[in-house]
Amino acid sequence: MESLRGARILLTGAAGFLGFNFLHFFSYLNGVGGSGKRKRMIRVVAADNFLRGRPRWIAELGRADPNIEIHRCDVVKPWPKQSVRFDYIIHGASIASPTYYRQYPLETLDANVAGLRNMLELARRNRSSSMLFFSSSEIYGDPPPADIPTAESYRGNVSCVGPRACYDESKRLGETLCYIYAEQHKLPVKMVRPFNNYGPGLRLTDRRVLPDFCADAIAGRTIKIYSDGTPTRTFCYASDALTGYLLVLLSTCDGQAFNIGTDGPEISMRDLGSLVAKLSGGGSDVECQASPEAAYLIDNPQRRCPDLSKARRLLGYRPQVYLEEGLRRLLYWYQHFLPLEENIFQK
Repeated sequence: MESLRGARILLTGAAGFLGFNFLHFFSYLNGVGGSGKRKRMIRVVAADNFLRGRPRWIAELGRADPNIEIHRCDVVKPWPKQSVRFDYIIHGASIASPTYYRQYPLETLDANVAGLRNMLELARRNRSSSMLFFSSSEIYGDPPPADIPTAESYRGNVSCVGPRACYDESKRLGETLCYIYAEQHKLPVKMVRPFNNYGPGLRLTDRRVLPDFCADAIAGRTIKIYSDGTPTRTFCYASDALTGYLLVLLSTCDGQAFNIGTDGPEISMRDLGSLVAKLSGGGSDVECQASPEAAYLIDNPQRRCPDLSKARRLLGYRPQVYLEEGLRRLLYWYQHFLPLEENIFQK
């Protein structure tokens, strides 16, 4: 935390789930950073094109903390050269929900490749202290059992065509761009590969598995699983994920990629649905059925679980929030803090 005091940070994709957690954390640090003239604030430019809307919380946070500037902009366009210098650049602008990146495949490609290239150039011109690129665990595709848990050295089993390819392949190319800039320009850029992050800030309308399950459970509806329920995942709570991202950002591991997530429990979608139903207290049933989207399961990995050995060894990364506790927190946030315009709990 002390490394960030007095820094100027550019955060792209600020209106999304990652932005929610980064911005609230930075604002928290500004609130506990000391008093008087000696207080060194973190100044953040929070950039987003608001393709999926402008959430109420981001405007409220901008008003509450004058050190957070909200900018509507498109990262696909070059950043103005006369802008201020950024000590740190966090490039999170992307579309991560399969439902939405299938709707916006070209926009997804642009953010992950052209937008990234612009941020890399900005970091190079600025001589930024560090830059963080959000890649994805999706770059591994569907690993064979021998490569689960999956280490960063696994090269992937990914299709370059299909409904997920716009996201998977653009993230892979994004890592190549980061590697080239680190090698040729000695740019201090790092990459993270998130494994199923969840927690406050994750929209109920995101169309990913946990928001869908939680919305059904709280409303007392049957929890619908759009598969046979056997695919497995591990899930990483927001505070653990954010800790990992900051450790990578502030490390000296330039040009390297890190898995950030939890390595257990690896839980099936059927068991996850049952756990959400139990924790919600609503007595919801769990039902497997076909998705109304024909492409929903194409190239969907059967298992996803990270090998965290590298992050533990080089960063001291230690996830702390167990799945059941994290789900309780998420359900509580949905019930008590979610903005009214996103509340879809009505039957």
